[in-house]
Amino acid sequence: MIHLYAKHDRLKDAENALLAMSKRGLPFDQVTLTTMIHMYSKAGYFKLAEETFGEMKLLGLPLDKRSYGSMIMAYIRAGMPEKGEDLIKEMEQQEIFAGTEVYKALLRTYSMKGDAKGAQRVFNAIQVAAISPDIKLCGLLINAYVEAGQTQKALVAFENMRKAGIEPNDKCVALLLAAYEKENKVNTAMEFLINIEREGIIIGKEASQALVDWFRKLGVVEEVAHVLREYAADQSTTSISPYLQQKIPLSCK
Repeated sequence: MIHLYAKHDRLKDAENALLAMSKRGLPFDQVTLTTMIHMYSKAGYFKLAEETFGEMKLLGLPLDKRSYGSMIMAYIRAGMPEKGEDLIKEMEQQEIFAGTEVYKALLRTYSMKGDAKGAQRVFNAIQVAAISPDIKLCGLLINAYVEAGQTQKALVAFENMRKAGIEPNDKCVALLLAAYEKENKVNTAMEFLINIEREGIIIGKEASQALVDWFRKLGVVEEVAHVLREYAADQSTTSISPYLQQKIPLSCK
């Protein structure tokens, strides 16, 4: 019944059912209390989630990846990712590992804050858990370095992703361009694009738009339009980056 209430976000009914169990002397099991942690977390009642998790430990109930995962998500929603990391370490000591979605949520929290050290710690924990990083996880790590203003480390993360056999998507390319724009390194950005295009990575819509917006800020919109027309008429190349670098007078280093 409590699981049914959880599916419909009926927290009050779930609490009443739990109270009825208590009055009848029925023991709480790990699955039921994990469900309550999840419901409290979603409803924004962090303290109740934490108290329920503590009760599980006091009762000596076995904690599995779902129990830990629910509490880690509660810490994330409460803006306390470091506490979530503490539970990750506690799990590792017992050779229990959270699901990919939990690690991803924790990594996303650090990424959006620009906490590169925290993001790297979580990324390392993902590998300890024998989870193969995908393009989304790598993108979050790259974004963390970009937000932290650590462009070189963002580039290293980008290259490590490629070495691992993960094909960069347009979002990852756009993130590197955003990092170079922050540092006003137009020529370095062009070299980056030329290098990846030589290896078969063609920039898509998001990265292209980021590039055009950047040139607009530099006041070279007319030059870009002219280059695009030349590029469209030239059948000997499939890459736009050399055109942009050779034809547009850019003084930024």
